[in-house]
Amino acid sequence: MKIQVLLLFAIIIFFIGCANDDNKSQETVENTNQISNVESSSRSGIVVDKVDAGSYSYLQLKENDKLYWVAVPKLEIENGESIYFSQYMEMIDFKSEILNRTFESVLFVNDASRSMNKMNMKNPHSNLQSNNKQTISVGELEDGKTIADIYKNKQSLNGKTVKVKGKVVKFNSGIMNRNWVHIQDGTDNNGDFDLLITSDETVKVGDIIVAEGMLAIDKDFGAGYFYPVVVEEAKFITE
Repeated sequence: MKIQVLLLFAIIIFFIGCANDDNKSQETVENTNQISNVESSSRSGIVVDKVDAGSYSYLQLKENDKLYWVAVPKLEIENGESIYFSQYMEMIDFKSEILNRTFESVLFVNDASRSMNKMNMKNPHSNLQSNNKQTISVGELEDGKTIADIYKNKQSLNGKTVKVKGKVVKFNSGIMNRNWVHIQDGTDNNGDFDLLITSDETVKVGDIIVAEGMLAIDKDFGAGYFYPVVVEEAKFITE
């Protein structure tokens, strides 16, 4: 409870500060009677609508086929892009004075980011992540994708079979009835250079592999296992 209260005041102060930076946007979240929940957990969504209002951006997000609104400090982002956050509070029947619109529910977020890596989201299973970029050159895969290609085109590749070549930089076995493999190939797309692959096959750290599986975005395995991009049920060829 103490942590939630501190988080609540941090978010309120943050948004009041943003509003005071713009004399035309004096929206605040001072009416705490409207507060439903104060949360701290890793979440993400795909932007389907955006409305700028003074120092704020109101974003309608799609997460696991559900639509909801968030309010963030003004952010340059386009429809179809993903946004990641972990600290937020829900406001019920919140009226935006600038938009003259009442939102049935809106999440006020103070750590929104367009990149999961950059925001260093709090994940209780960080031991499964590999965020250290290595100097790697694995050569081109004629009929495959680079990791940079996959991240850049993740929306169009979602639900499709992809083939990728890389060096195994981390391996965890038998977690949630699957093996977890991280690969890198030396390419990078806006800070995204590490690709997670799940499989029932086994490899070793240092192996150069070709993996083929189904690409999924914004994958929530539950229990805190969340990844913006993952190649699932992959088959490996070890070189």
